[in-house]
Amino acid sequence: MSIPPPPGPHQPQDDPYQPPQPQAPNPHARHGQFAPGPPPQGQQPQGQPPYPQGPSPLTPYPAASQVPYGAPPYAMWGQGYVPFNRPAPVNGVAIAALVLGVLCFLPAVGLILGIVALVQIRKRGERGKGMAIGGAVLSGLGLAMWILLLATGGGSAFMEGVKEGAANNASLSLAKGDCFDVPGASFDKDVYDVDKVPCAGEHDAEVFGVVPLPGDDYPGDSSVSDQAKDECWTLQSTYAMDSWSLTKDVEVYHLTPTRESWRWGDREITCVFARSDEKGALTGSLRTDETTLDSDQLAFLTAMTTVDDVLLHEPEDLAEDDLTANRNWARNVGDMTSVQARELSGRPWPARAEKPVTDLVTDLQKAAKEWTAAAEASDADAYYEHYENAYAYVDGDATVTARKALGLTTTRPSFDDGESGGAGGGAGGTGGGGLDV
Repeated sequence: MSIPPPPGPHQPQDDPYQPPQPQAPNPHARHGQFAPGPPPQGQQPQGQPPYPQGPSPLTPYPAASQVPYGAPPYAMWGQGYVPFNRPAPVNGVAIAALVLGVLCFLPAVGLILGIVALVQIRKRGERGKGMAIGGAVLSGLGLAMWILLLATGGGSAFMEGVKEGAANNASLSLAKGDCFDVPGASFDKDVYDVDKVPCAGEHDAEVFGVVPLPGDDYPGDSSVSDQAKDECWTLQSTYAMDSWSLTKDVEVYHLTPTRESWRWGDREITCVFARSDEKGALTGSLRTDETTLDSDQLAFLTAMTTVDDVLLHEPEDLAEDDLTANRNWARNVGDMTSVQARELSGRPWPARAEKPVTDLVTDLQKAAKEWTAAAEASDADAYYEHYENAYAYVDGDATVTARKALGLTTTRPSFDDGESGGAGGGAGGTGGGGLDV
Protein backbone atom coordinates (compact mmCIF):
# COMPACT_ATOMS: atom_id res chain seq x y z
CA MET A 1 0.00 0.00 0.00
CA SER A 2 1.14 3.51 -0.58
CA ILE A 3 1.89 5.77 2.30
CA PRO A 4 0.26 9.20 2.02
CA PRO A 5 2.53 12.21 2.35
CA PRO A 6 2.66 14.18 5.59
CA PRO A 7 -0.23 16.51 6.06
CA GLY A 8 0.47 20.00 4.72
CA PRO A 9 -1.34 23.28 4.98
CA HIS A 10 -5.01 23.21 4.15
CA GLN A 11 -5.60 23.83 0.48
CA PRO A 12 -9.05 24.84 -0.73
CA GLN A 13 -10.58 22.79 -3.45
CA ASP A 14 -10.95 23.85 -7.08
CA ASP A 15 -9.16 27.19 -6.81
CA PRO A 16 -9.08 28.38 -10.41
CA TYR A 17 -6.44 30.94 -9.60
CA GLN A 18 -4.05 28.57 -7.80
CA PRO A 19 -0.80 28.47 -9.74
CA PRO A 20 0.31 25.03 -10.94
CA GLN A 21 2.99 23.22 -8.97
CA PRO A 22 6.35 22.17 -10.36
CA GLN A 23 6.38 18.88 -12.23
CA ALA A 24 8.94 16.14 -12.21
CA PRO A 25 11.27 15.91 -15.17
CA ASN A 26 9.90 14.01 -18.09
CA PRO A 27 12.26 11.27 -19.01
CA HIS A 28 10.90 11.30 -22.53
CA ALA A 29 11.81 14.96 -23.16
CA ARG A 30 14.69 15.88 -25.34
CA HIS A 31 17.99 16.70 -23.73
CA GLY A 32 18.04 20.12 -22.13
CA GLN A 33 14.28 20.49 -22.02
CA PHE A 34 11.67 19.81 -19.46
CA ALA A 35 8.08 19.09 -20.25
CA PRO A 36 5.41 19.01 -17.65
CA GLY A 37 3.57 15.72 -17.35
CA PRO A 38 1.05 14.21 -15.00
CA PRO A 39 2.29 11.97 -12.16
CA PRO A 40 1.49 8.29 -12.26
CA GLN A 41 -2.13 7.50 -11.64
CA GLY A 42 -2.94 7.26 -8.00
CA GLN A 43 0.40 8.69 -6.97
CA GLN A 44 1.71 12.07 -6.06
CA PRO A 45 5.34 13.15 -6.07
CA GLN A 46 7.12 12.86 -2.79
CA GLY A 47 7.18 16.08 -0.77
CA GLN A 48 4.59 17.89 -2.88
CA PRO A 49 1.35 19.20 -1.46
CA PRO A 50 -1.84 17.79 -2.87
CA TYR A 51 -3.43 19.47 -5.85
CA PRO A 52 -5.93 22.19 -4.99
CA GLN A 53 -9.45 21.01 -4.42
CA GLY A 54 -11.49 24.22 -4.05
CA PRO A 55 -11.51 28.04 -4.30
CA SER A 56 -9.63 30.20 -1.83
CA PRO A 57 -10.06 33.94 -2.13
CA LEU A 58 -7.32 34.47 0.43
CA THR A 59 -4.62 32.72 -1.60
CA PRO A 60 -2.13 35.35 -2.80
CA TYR A 61 -0.62 35.42 -6.26
CA PRO A 62 2.97 34.15 -6.28
CA ALA A 63 5.73 36.62 -6.99
CA ALA A 64 7.08 36.64 -10.48
CA SER A 65 10.36 35.16 -9.29
CA GLN A 66 8.48 32.27 -7.67
CA VAL A 67 6.45 31.23 -10.70
CA PRO A 68 8.01 28.00 -11.93
CA TYR A 69 8.62 27.11 -15.49
CA GLY A 70 5.45 26.22 -17.28
CA ALA A 71 3.21 28.75 -15.47
CA PRO A 72 0.78 30.87 -17.54
CA PRO A 73 2.57 33.94 -19.06
CA TYR A 74 0.01 36.45 -17.61
CA ALA A 75 -2.14 36.91 -14.56
CA MET A 76 -5.91 37.34 -14.79
CA TRP A 77 -7.41 40.56 -13.38
CA GLY A 78 -10.47 40.19 -11.28
CA GLN A 79 -13.81 40.82 -12.92
CA GLY A 80 -15.11 44.43 -12.57
CA TYR A 81 -11.73 46.06 -12.04
CA VAL A 82 -11.70 49.82 -12.87
CA PRO A 83 -8.13 51.18 -13.25
CA PHE A 84 -9.12 54.94 -12.97
CA ASN A 85 -11.67 56.80 -10.82
CA ARG A 86 -13.73 58.79 -13.42
CA PRO A 87 -15.95 61.54 -11.83
CA ALA A 88 -19.56 61.99 -12.89
CA PRO A 89 -20.10 64.67 -15.59
CA VAL A 90 -21.57 68.10 -14.85
CA ASN A 91 -25.10 68.66 -16.09
CA GLY A 92 -25.09 71.13 -18.99
CA VAL A 93 -28.60 72.43 -18.30
CA ALA A 94 -27.47 73.42 -14.79
CA ILE A 95 -24.67 75.54 -16.29
CA ALA A 96 -27.12 77.29 -18.62
CA ALA A 97 -29.51 77.97 -15.74
CA LEU A 98 -26.74 79.56 -13.66
CA VAL A 99 -25.60 81.79 -16.54
CA LEU A 100 -29.13 83.07 -17.21
CA GLY A 101 -29.65 83.62 -13.49
CA VAL A 102 -26.48 85.69 -13.08
CA LEU A 103 -27.17 87.79 -16.18
CA CYS A 104 -30.86 88.18 -15.26
CA PHE A 105 -31.56 87.52 -18.94
CA LEU A 106 -34.84 85.75 -19.71
CA PRO A 107 -35.53 85.01 -16.02
CA ALA A 108 -38.49 82.72 -16.76
CA VAL A 109 -36.30 80.53 -18.99
CA GLY A 110 -33.55 80.42 -16.36
CA LEU A 111 -36.05 79.27 -13.72
CA ILE A 112 -37.39 76.48 -15.94
CA LEU A 113 -33.90 75.30 -16.87
CA GLY A 114 -32.94 75.14 -13.18
CA ILE A 115 -35.90 72.85 -12.42
CA VAL A 116 -35.17 70.64 -15.45
CA ALA A 117 -31.51 70.38 -14.41
CA LEU A 118 -32.45 69.17 -10.88
CA VAL A 119 -34.65 66.41 -12.34
CA GLN A 120 -31.91 65.25 -14.73
CA ILE A 121 -29.25 65.29 -12.00
CA ARG A 122 -31.41 63.07 -9.78
CA LYS A 123 -32.01 60.54 -12.57
CA ARG A 124 -28.54 60.47 -14.10
CA GLY A 125 -26.40 60.90 -11.02
CA GLU A 126 -24.66 63.93 -12.56
CA ARG A 127 -23.05 66.85 -10.76
CA GLY A 128 -24.17 70.50 -10.79
CA LYS A 129 -26.98 70.52 -8.23
CA GLY A 130 -25.67 73.71 -6.63
CA MET A 131 -25.50 75.50 -9.97
CA ALA A 132 -29.05 74.42 -10.85
CA ILE A 133 -30.39 75.68 -7.52
CA GLY A 134 -28.46 78.96 -7.75
CA GLY A 135 -29.64 79.61 -11.30
CA ALA A 136 -33.25 78.86 -10.39
CA VAL A 137 -33.15 81.16 -7.35
CA LEU A 138 -31.54 84.08 -9.24
CA SER A 139 -33.93 83.68 -12.17
CA GLY A 140 -36.87 83.57 -9.77
CA LEU A 141 -35.77 86.84 -8.19
CA GLY A 142 -35.32 88.44 -11.61
CA LEU A 143 -38.76 87.28 -12.71
CA ALA A 144 -40.31 88.72 -9.54
CA MET A 145 -38.61 92.08 -10.19
CA TRP A 146 -39.91 92.20 -13.77
CA ILE A 147 -43.44 91.44 -12.60
CA LEU A 148 -43.18 94.19 -9.98
CA LEU A 149 -41.93 96.73 -12.57
CA LEU A 150 -44.73 95.91 -14.96
CA ALA A 151 -47.34 96.09 -12.21
CA THR A 152 -46.17 99.50 -10.97
CA GLY A 153 -45.47 101.06 -14.39
CA GLY A 154 -41.71 101.14 -13.80
CA GLY A 155 -41.10 99.04 -16.90
CA SER A 156 -42.65 101.65 -19.16
CA ALA A 157 -40.59 104.41 -17.54
CA PHE A 158 -37.46 102.32 -17.97
CA MET A 159 -38.10 101.71 -21.68
CA GLU A 160 -38.84 105.40 -22.24
CA GLY A 161 -35.52 106.22 -20.64
CA VAL A 162 -33.74 103.74 -22.89
CA LYS A 163 -35.39 105.20 -25.98
CA GLU A 164 -34.57 108.75 -24.92
CA GLY A 165 -30.95 107.86 -24.33
CA ALA A 166 -30.72 106.12 -27.69
CA ALA A 167 -32.33 109.07 -29.42
CA ASN A 168 -29.89 111.49 -27.84
CA ASN A 169 -26.98 109.33 -28.89
CA ALA A 170 -28.36 108.86 -32.41
CA SER A 171 -28.64 112.59 -33.02
CA LEU A 172 -25.26 113.08 -31.33
CA SER A 173 -26.82 115.70 -29.01
CA LEU A 174 -25.55 118.56 -31.19
CA ALA A 175 -27.09 122.03 -31.14
CA LYS A 176 -26.70 125.14 -33.26
CA GLY A 177 -23.34 126.78 -32.53
CA ASP A 178 -21.60 123.61 -31.25
CA CYS A 179 -18.11 122.75 -32.48
CA PHE A 180 -16.84 119.18 -32.47
CA ASP A 181 -14.20 116.72 -33.59
CA VAL A 182 -14.86 113.43 -35.32
CA PRO A 183 -12.83 110.41 -34.16
CA GLY A 184 -10.46 109.49 -36.95
CA ALA A 185 -8.60 111.39 -39.62
CA SER A 186 -11.62 112.87 -41.39
CA PHE A 187 -15.35 112.64 -42.02
CA ASP A 188 -16.48 109.24 -43.22
CA LYS A 189 -19.80 108.20 -44.69
CA ASP A 190 -21.13 107.25 -41.27
CA VAL A 191 -20.59 109.23 -38.08
CA TYR A 192 -21.30 107.30 -34.87
CA ASP A 193 -19.78 109.61 -32.29
CA VAL A 194 -18.36 113.13 -31.89
CA ASP A 195 -16.34 114.98 -29.27
CA LYS A 196 -17.57 118.49 -28.44
CA VAL A 197 -14.77 121.05 -28.21
CA PRO A 198 -14.61 124.85 -27.76
CA CYS A 199 -15.02 126.78 -31.00
CA ALA A 200 -12.14 129.11 -30.09
CA GLY A 201 -9.56 126.41 -30.81
CA GLU A 202 -9.10 124.04 -33.73
CA HIS A 203 -11.99 121.73 -34.54
CA ASP A 204 -13.29 119.56 -37.36
CA ALA A 205 -16.77 121.04 -37.77
CA GLU A 206 -19.28 123.61 -36.53
CA VAL A 207 -23.06 123.16 -36.38
CA PHE A 208 -24.99 125.99 -38.04
CA GLY A 209 -28.49 124.51 -38.08
CA VAL A 210 -30.71 121.74 -36.72
CA VAL A 211 -33.89 120.83 -38.62
CA PRO A 212 -36.54 118.57 -37.00
CA LEU A 213 -38.23 116.01 -39.26
CA PRO A 214 -41.99 115.48 -38.76
CA GLY A 215 -43.97 112.28 -39.08
CA ASP A 216 -43.88 108.79 -37.59
CA ASP A 217 -42.65 106.82 -40.61
CA TYR A 218 -39.11 107.06 -41.96
CA PRO A 219 -39.27 109.10 -45.23
CA GLY A 220 -36.47 107.15 -46.89
CA ASP A 221 -32.81 107.86 -47.50
CA SER A 222 -33.23 109.89 -50.68
CA SER A 223 -36.04 112.01 -49.27
CA VAL A 224 -34.07 112.83 -46.12
CA SER A 225 -30.97 113.64 -48.14
CA ASP A 226 -32.85 115.99 -50.52
CA GLN A 227 -34.49 117.83 -47.65
CA ALA A 228 -31.15 118.15 -45.86
CA LYS A 229 -29.53 119.79 -48.90
CA ASP A 230 -32.34 122.33 -49.26
CA GLU A 231 -32.56 123.19 -45.57
CA CYS A 232 -28.82 123.44 -44.98
CA TRP A 233 -28.29 125.63 -48.05
CA THR A 234 -30.83 128.11 -46.70
CA LEU A 235 -29.60 128.06 -43.12
CA GLN A 236 -25.93 128.68 -43.91
CA SER A 237 -26.54 132.30 -44.95
CA THR A 238 -28.51 133.08 -41.80
CA TYR A 239 -25.80 131.63 -39.55
CA ALA A 240 -22.79 132.96 -41.47
CA MET A 241 -24.14 136.24 -42.84
CA ASP A 242 -20.62 137.38 -43.58
CA SER A 243 -19.96 135.07 -46.49
CA TRP A 244 -16.43 136.44 -46.81
CA SER A 245 -15.55 134.50 -43.67
CA LEU A 246 -16.21 131.26 -45.55
CA THR A 247 -13.19 130.34 -47.60
CA LYS A 248 -13.29 127.99 -50.56
CA ASP A 249 -12.00 125.19 -48.30
CA VAL A 250 -15.14 125.31 -46.16
CA GLU A 251 -17.86 122.89 -47.21
CA VAL A 252 -21.42 122.31 -46.08
CA TYR A 253 -22.20 118.85 -44.69
CA HIS A 254 -25.30 117.39 -43.11
CA LEU A 255 -25.81 114.62 -40.58
CA THR A 256 -29.05 112.73 -41.15
CA PRO A 257 -30.82 109.90 -39.30
CA THR A 258 -30.78 106.36 -40.59
CA ARG A 259 -33.67 103.93 -40.70
CA GLU A 260 -32.33 102.24 -37.56
CA SER A 261 -31.84 105.43 -35.54
CA TRP A 262 -35.28 106.68 -36.62
CA ARG A 263 -36.89 103.82 -34.65
CA TRP A 264 -35.30 105.21 -31.49
CA GLY A 265 -36.52 108.75 -32.02
CA ASP A 266 -33.74 110.34 -34.10
CA ARG A 267 -35.68 112.92 -36.13
CA GLU A 268 -33.18 115.74 -36.82
CA ILE A 269 -31.04 116.96 -39.69
CA THR A 270 -27.82 118.56 -38.45
CA CYS A 271 -26.14 121.08 -40.80
CA VAL A 272 -22.41 121.65 -40.26
CA PHE A 273 -19.46 123.53 -41.70
CA ALA A 274 -16.24 121.56 -42.18
CA ARG A 275 -13.01 121.77 -44.14
CA SER A 276 -13.03 119.98 -47.47
CA ASP A 277 -9.42 118.82 -47.13
CA GLU A 278 -8.81 115.94 -44.72
CA LYS A 279 -5.83 117.49 -42.93
CA GLY A 280 -7.29 120.95 -42.36
CA ALA A 281 -9.20 122.21 -39.36
CA LEU A 282 -11.39 125.18 -38.55
CA THR A 283 -10.15 127.76 -36.06
CA GLY A 284 -12.60 130.07 -34.35
CA SER A 285 -16.32 130.28 -34.90
CA LEU A 286 -17.78 131.03 -38.33
CA ARG A 287 -20.94 132.43 -36.78
CA THR A 288 -21.83 135.95 -37.91
CA ASP A 289 -25.44 136.75 -37.06
CA GLU A 290 -27.38 138.88 -34.62
CA THR A 291 -25.69 137.14 -31.69
CA THR A 292 -22.17 138.15 -32.72
CA LEU A 293 -22.62 141.33 -34.81
CA ASP A 294 -23.37 144.91 -33.77
CA SER A 295 -26.25 146.82 -35.36
CA ASP A 296 -24.10 148.54 -38.01
CA GLN A 297 -22.44 145.33 -39.10
CA LEU A 298 -25.80 143.56 -39.19
CA ALA A 299 -27.39 146.27 -41.36
CA PHE A 300 -24.48 146.28 -43.80
CA LEU A 301 -24.38 142.49 -44.19
CA THR A 302 -28.17 142.27 -44.56
CA ALA A 303 -28.09 144.64 -47.53
CA MET A 304 -25.11 142.99 -49.20
CA THR A 305 -26.41 139.44 -48.63
CA THR A 306 -29.74 140.32 -50.23
CA VAL A 307 -27.98 141.41 -53.43
CA ASP A 308 -25.76 138.35 -53.24
CA ASP A 309 -28.75 136.00 -53.11
CA VAL A 310 -30.11 137.40 -56.38
CA LEU A 311 -26.70 137.12 -58.08
CA LEU A 312 -26.52 133.42 -57.17
CA HIS A 313 -29.59 132.67 -59.31
CA GLU A 314 -27.87 133.41 -62.62
CA PRO A 315 -29.23 131.15 -65.40
CA GLU A 316 -27.19 128.13 -66.37
CA ASP A 317 -27.68 128.78 -70.09
CA LEU A 318 -25.52 131.46 -71.72
CA ALA A 319 -27.03 134.60 -73.17
CA GLU A 320 -26.51 133.38 -76.75
CA ASP A 321 -28.52 130.24 -75.88
CA ASP A 322 -31.28 131.86 -73.83
CA LEU A 323 -31.12 135.66 -73.97
CA THR A 324 -34.57 136.13 -72.45
CA ALA A 325 -33.74 134.25 -69.24
CA ASN A 326 -30.49 136.15 -68.79
CA ARG A 327 -32.16 139.55 -69.39
CA ASN A 328 -34.84 138.77 -66.80
CA TRP A 329 -32.21 137.80 -64.27
CA ALA A 330 -30.22 141.01 -64.96
CA ARG A 331 -33.37 143.09 -64.39
CA ASN A 332 -33.91 141.43 -60.97
CA VAL A 333 -30.31 142.10 -59.97
CA GLY A 334 -30.55 145.75 -61.02
CA ASP A 335 -33.78 146.30 -59.08
CA MET A 336 -32.46 144.70 -55.89
CA THR A 337 -29.16 146.59 -56.13
CA SER A 338 -31.02 149.89 -56.34
CA VAL A 339 -33.19 148.99 -53.32
CA GLN A 340 -30.21 148.07 -51.14
CA ALA A 341 -28.28 151.19 -52.19
CA ARG A 342 -31.17 153.28 -50.86
CA GLU A 343 -31.22 151.25 -47.62
CA LEU A 344 -27.53 151.88 -47.00
CA SER A 345 -27.69 155.58 -47.87
CA GLY A 346 -30.65 156.22 -45.59
CA ARG A 347 -28.97 154.87 -42.45
CA PRO A 348 -26.72 156.92 -40.13
CA TRP A 349 -23.27 155.35 -39.83
CA PRO A 350 -20.42 155.86 -37.39
CA ALA A 351 -18.00 158.62 -38.37
CA ARG A 352 -15.31 156.13 -39.34
CA ALA A 353 -17.65 154.34 -41.74
CA GLU A 354 -19.71 157.23 -43.13
CA LYS A 355 -17.53 158.07 -46.15
CA PRO A 356 -16.61 154.44 -47.04
CA VAL A 357 -20.29 153.45 -47.03
CA THR A 358 -21.21 156.50 -49.13
CA ASP A 359 -18.60 155.54 -51.73
CA LEU A 360 -19.99 151.98 -51.76
CA VAL A 361 -23.52 153.29 -52.33
CA THR A 362 -22.26 155.23 -55.37
CA ASP A 363 -20.76 152.02 -56.82
CA LEU A 364 -24.01 150.13 -56.21
CA GLN A 365 -26.00 152.78 -58.06
CA LYS A 366 -23.64 152.60 -61.06
CA ALA A 367 -23.86 148.80 -61.02
CA ALA A 368 -27.68 148.99 -60.96
CA LYS A 369 -27.67 151.12 -64.15
CA GLU A 370 -25.47 148.59 -65.95
CA TRP A 371 -27.71 145.66 -64.88
CA THR A 372 -30.73 147.56 -66.20
CA ALA A 373 -28.93 148.19 -69.52
CA ALA A 374 -28.09 144.48 -69.77
CA ALA A 375 -31.76 143.67 -69.25
CA GLU A 376 -32.62 145.83 -72.27
CA ALA A 377 -29.84 144.49 -74.55
CA SER A 378 -30.94 143.47 -78.05
CA ASP A 379 -28.36 140.72 -78.50
CA ALA A 380 -25.87 138.63 -76.55
CA ASP A 381 -22.89 140.88 -77.35
CA ALA A 382 -24.59 143.97 -75.97
CA TYR A 383 -25.77 141.97 -72.96
CA TYR A 384 -22.26 140.82 -72.04
CA GLU A 385 -20.86 144.34 -72.44
CA HIS A 386 -23.14 145.72 -69.70
CA TYR A 387 -22.82 142.48 -67.72
CA GLU A 388 -19.04 142.91 -67.39
CA ASN A 389 -19.35 146.61 -66.53
CA ALA A 390 -21.80 145.78 -63.74
CA TYR A 391 -19.61 143.04 -62.27
CA ALA A 392 -16.64 145.44 -62.15
CA TYR A 393 -18.34 147.13 -59.17
CA VAL A 394 -18.98 143.87 -57.34
CA ASP A 395 -16.53 143.29 -54.47
CA GLY A 396 -14.53 146.30 -55.61
CA ASP A 397 -12.23 148.51 -53.58
CA ALA A 398 -15.18 150.47 -52.14
CA THR A 399 -16.60 147.25 -50.66
CA VAL A 400 -13.28 146.34 -49.03
CA THR A 401 -12.88 149.85 -47.55
CA ALA A 402 -16.40 149.86 -46.10
CA ARG A 403 -15.94 146.41 -44.54
CA LYS A 404 -12.67 147.48 -42.96
CA ALA A 405 -14.33 150.54 -41.43
CA LEU A 406 -17.03 148.34 -39.90
CA GLY A 407 -14.60 145.75 -38.50
CA LEU A 408 -15.50 142.93 -40.91
CA THR A 409 -13.33 140.52 -42.87
CA THR A 410 -11.53 142.20 -45.77
CA THR A 411 -10.20 139.17 -47.64
CA ARG A 412 -12.21 138.64 -50.80
CA PRO A 413 -13.52 135.10 -51.24
CA SER A 414 -12.04 133.28 -54.20
CA PHE A 415 -13.20 130.38 -56.31
CA ASP A 416 -11.40 127.79 -58.38
CA ASP A 417 -12.09 129.78 -61.54
CA GLY A 418 -10.53 132.89 -59.97
CA GLU A 419 -13.77 134.91 -59.95
CA SER A 420 -15.09 136.76 -56.96
CA GLY A 421 -18.44 136.15 -55.40
CA GLY A 422 -21.50 138.34 -55.47
CA ALA A 423 -22.02 141.77 -53.99
CA GLY A 424 -21.42 140.56 -50.53
CA GLY A 425 -19.00 137.87 -51.47
CA GLY A 426 -20.05 134.39 -52.47
CA ALA A 427 -20.15 131.47 -50.11
CA GLY A 428 -16.85 129.75 -49.89
CA GLY A 429 -17.94 126.18 -50.39
CA THR A 430 -20.44 125.25 -53.03
CA GLY A 431 -20.37 121.54 -52.49
CA GLY A 432 -21.81 119.52 -49.69
CA GLY A 433 -21.81 116.09 -48.27
CA GLY A 434 -24.33 113.90 -46.57
CA LEU A 435 -23.33 111.91 -43.52
CA ASP A 436 -25.43 109.32 -41.78
CA VAL A 437 -25.64 109.44 -38.01
